[in-house]
Amino acid sequence: MKKFKALFLSITTVLVALVLLSGVISAGQDKDAPDFKLTTLDGKNITLADFEGKVVFLNFWATWCPPCRQEIPDFMKAYDNLKEDGLVILGVAVSDKENTVKSYVEKNKMNYPIAMGDTKIVRDYEPGNAIPTTIVIGRDGKIHHKQVGIMDLAQVEGIFQKLSK
Repeated sequence: MKKFKALFLSITTVLVALVLLSGVISAGQDKDAPDFKLTTLDGKNITLADFEGKVVFLNFWATWCPPCRQEIPDFMKAYDNLKEDGLVILGVAVSDKENTVKSYVEKNKMNYPIAMGDTKIVRDYEPGNAIPTTIVIGRDGKIHHKQVGIMDLAQVEGIFQKLSK
């Protein structure tokens, strides 16, 4: 009976891990990215068309989310390193108040544009219920990658390089 329980727990653990991992990374979306119109925290109106020919990382996040806060320094480094080469990182704040987001952005000296998410961008891009979620749009205007969970510097740079070829 003990062996059966141990085997059952092992199989269950593997199955749960596979289910979780299947939702963490999905690549090859290759569908047209819907246009959006958002206003950044500094009052600029932006649309997807403003970033034509660039690789856009739409990062859905919130100030109260520990994994979101954990990935921000790597996004800042990637943006510093690659913005001249066509990398755009757009933080889309969800489930937060604008004044809370502004305060957090200023305190942490975030260097990439941040906008407040709205129901339209959430409906159009379907980030799901888990944050952080990052959706990557290639230079061709198509969605090429969606990741639920933390992205690190190596992942951002690797995806950017792949889509920049």
